[in-house]
Amino acid sequence: MSDTAHTPDDLTIIKRDWKFGRGANYQRWWFGGDVIRTAFFTALSATFPIGEKYFMTSVKHYRDETSMPLRGQIDDFMYQESMHSREHVFFNQQAERAGYDIKKLEERTRKMVNWAKSRPALLQLSSTCALEHFTATLANAALSDDLQLEGMPEEALQMWRWHAVEEIEHKAVAYDTLVHVTRNRSAFSNWWRRCVVMTFSTIRFHMVLFGNIKDLLKEDGLNDAKTWSRMLRYLYGRKGPMRILVVGAFGYMKPRFHPWDHDDRALVAKTLATFPPAMAAQH
Repeated sequence: MSDTAHTPDDLTIIKRDWKFGRGANYQRWWFGGDVIRTAFFTALSATFPIGEKYFMTSVKHYRDETSMPLRGQIDDFMYQESMHSREHVFFNQQAERAGYDIKKLEERTRKMVNWAKSRPALLQLSSTCALEHFTATLANAALSDDLQLEGMPEEALQMWRWHAVEEIEHKAVAYDTLVHVTRNRSAFSNWWRRCVVMTFSTIRFHMVLFGNIKDLLKEDGLNDAKTWSRMLRYLYGRKGPMRILVVGAFGYMKPRFHPWDHDDRALVAKTLATFPPAMAAQH
């Protein structure tokens, strides 16, 4: 799929068992009192526990067909994703305690994942690659632009930045697994599958996320044109997260794309240096 970039030979994917927000008690509009950003990040978080289990399953299916170092990276990927799932379960429980019906949002994700699981294993892995590109793209934006997360309470900020760091670290694991699995197929068929799956993944991700946002706004009595006008300006404005995601989706469709076309390990190192010493010592 790509002959111009590859995963760095000295890449390290660290297993971190970090916990966040255990002593926190977030308000309903926990993101600085802003209903728009609260709804977006809560809607996104609601997709993670179920979605990340799907990612792990789709990659693990091919683990035994790989060799080192990729096989070890798959193990590290699954560990990191399991920690993300655990922390977002707790984060989502905080949103439930604030009064939101997160179970309804999780059920929407579950239905999407159950549909995806009915597809062939190769398409499941392909969709995981597309969605992992989404998370890595948003992770880079969150860590490179302080305004993306400005206003979050400290514990939530640390959790989202930790998640972003690890999404960058393992951003090519699923993709490299796909490259290995499809190595004997034609470059054109691999590129075509990648483009088609990314297109459908982008559409379905929008459907789930917008459904989640709509439900959250309805619970706040704000599912109206005025609020959605603000929401769309936030999501698709010049530095909006969904605009960044869509632009990233087009980049993924380049014939010689590889996740490490952009080496952002320096950004990861810079971010890790800002964590408390006791936590940063683990990396």
